[in-house]
Amino acid sequence: MPEVLQLLVAGLATGAVYALAAIGFTLLWQTSQTINFAQGEFVMLPAFIVLLAMNIGLPFPAAILIGVAASLLVLGFLFKQTVVDRISRHGALPLAIATIALGLVIKEGVKDVAGPAALPFPPLGGTSSLAIGAALLPVHSLIAIVVAVAAIAGLQAFLDRTPLGRSIQATAQNPAVARVLGIPVDRMTRYAFLINAALTALASILVTPVYLASFSNGEWLGLCTFVAALAGGLNLRGAIVGGLALGFIDNLAAAFLSATWRGALPLVILIAVALFRPQGLLGRSEEPAA
Repeated sequence: MPEVLQLLVAGLATGAVYALAAIGFTLLWQTSQTINFAQGEFVMLPAFIVLLAMNIGLPFPAAILIGVAASLLVLGFLFKQTVVDRISRHGALPLAIATIALGLVIKEGVKDVAGPAALPFPPLGGTSSLAIGAALLPVHSLIAIVVAVAAIAGLQAFLDRTPLGRSIQATAQNPAVARVLGIPVDRMTRYAFLINAALTALASILVTPVYLASFSNGEWLGLCTFVAALAGGLNLRGAIVGGLALGFIDNLAAAFLSATWRGALPLVILIAVALFRPQGLLGRSEEPAA
């Protein structure tokens, strides 16, 4: 029983992080048809910015603020202005290739600056554990669950209940109609990129204490984000379900399967979704043409 509770908490914490990244990935797709293959590196990079800020003497909370601000600027505003806006006019394929190249640049740049060795990252709440019966639950995992759930709930409330959020949703659902209705589509799309940058920064701060800060983290995180988003049907609620499901499956695989099978599991899930439910868990199947 204690092992079940520990796996449940670990799966929920990991799945919540995958869901954050998958929501941002989905939001970019819905608002701008951008498939960001650098999303894993977007989750990896903010942790190194936080460590850099700490190395120059800033306390951990201030370093987190620096990491989030840098993510908004570089991974949100500059990514949109310098990569997406310039390349998207040439089509979806050049943009997809550009994001792959950007991911490689970020990965190799972090490797050159920070080195190939994995670095420890301070966990939120320290290294203490909370005893519930015979189960020892890491405080960081509990905080990660609360923070991620609060962020997802806050984002959902913002999108559903505020005029700005509803405008972003209208842009995501049908940009052409949104433009006819007078919604500034370009501005709404820019906000979507900023939201994605904030979500990836938050995911980075929550997941890096578990995975350590490594230049190679983006490969695994990017794959899991991609699978979670596609398994959910490339919609926001589906991304939450896909992320949580993948988090639980990942932790079960880590406990009961070999590392090889664990590494292959996201690809197995992706193939299974493509074969048996290509519209995703919460997606809608396309109506056949008359």
